[in-house]
Amino acid sequence: MTPALRVLNPGPHSSLQDLGRPGYQRMGVARGGALDGLGARAANALVGNRAGTGVVECILAGFAFALEAEGARVAFFGGRAPVRVRSSTRRDIGPAEVGRTMKLSRGDVVEVGTISSSSTLYMAVEGGFRVAPRLGSVSTDLRGGFGGFEGRLIKAGDLLPLALDDVPDAETMVLQGVDLAVPGKLRVVEGPQAGHFSIVERDRFFSSTYALASSSNRMAAKLVGPVLAHAGGFNIVSDGMVPGSIQVPGDGSPIVLRSESQTTGGYPKIGVVISADLPALGRAPVGAALSFERVSMAQAEAAAREFAALARSLPDRVVPARERDVAALLSTANLISGVVDASA
Repeated sequence: MTPALRVLNPGPHSSLQDLGRPGYQRMGVARGGALDGLGARAANALVGNRAGTGVVECILAGFAFALEAEGARVAFFGGRAPVRVRSSTRRDIGPAEVGRTMKLSRGDVVEVGTISSSSTLYMAVEGGFRVAPRLGSVSTDLRGGFGGFEGRLIKAGDLLPLALDDVPDAETMVLQGVDLAVPGKLRVVEGPQAGHFSIVERDRFFSSTYALASSSNRMAAKLVGPVLAHAGGFNIVSDGMVPGSIQVPGDGSPIVLRSESQTTGGYPKIGVVISADLPALGRAPVGAALSFERVSMAQAEAAAREFAALARSLPDRVVPARERDVAALLSTANLISGVVDASA
């Protein structure tokens, strides 16, 4: 029997994703990949996978599955969510929670509830999924209908094939020092069509606060807030798009493109959210307050280097849970019961 996860409840929007398939936009293929590339990398780091290994991306709420393999090690990382494990052997498998590894046995059932503090949650399995890459990636391209598991969202009854049938016992691990809070301001490089807006309108955009609309999806984050007036019309000759592009269509409401964005577009772009801040945009929950600040290209490049350094450091931030748990206990304990004057 092929080792697999049997999906019991797929949740509202779960799919297989990795870090995307760059290099094909000139052919009309979206880069795609995880909305929150940092969360996906962190989940993989917890179970010892390479950064680009495929993971399950859950949006708004998690999913439920039963293990059909001798053993598997899994980890969730991202927003807060309740995790319940029903063990087939009734043994104590330790705390089940986001941010720490869990060793599962055949028949174990894992149920993950509603996600809070973020829109996304990632589940990595040690060894990854046995899914053939398409154009160098296992990410699901939902509009193209390819990649991932049959080119679609995960549904009840699916058997997600695993690369490993069993894993050895090992310590429970946690990841330290990774902050997934959405920053107060997302950094933006102006252009390439900033000239389609007056200085007054550009200043309005950068001084305003917007809310993330419920109609947002993997393709784009739609913003609710002050509308922007175009100085020279809102139709331009279609040109290339990248994740982070901030389009302003005819109604004046900005739209920020996300990982599964189209590759060309015909609305003026007032700016582009820098690559280092795209994971934060991807994890922002519906209704989140979003503001933007101008940065230079040099500052954007420096931020990209800082993000790359953080991503490389993730495996080094994985430590045994007992070390973190003991440290937390000691920090709350009253270890000094009295004071003695040595000179007395």
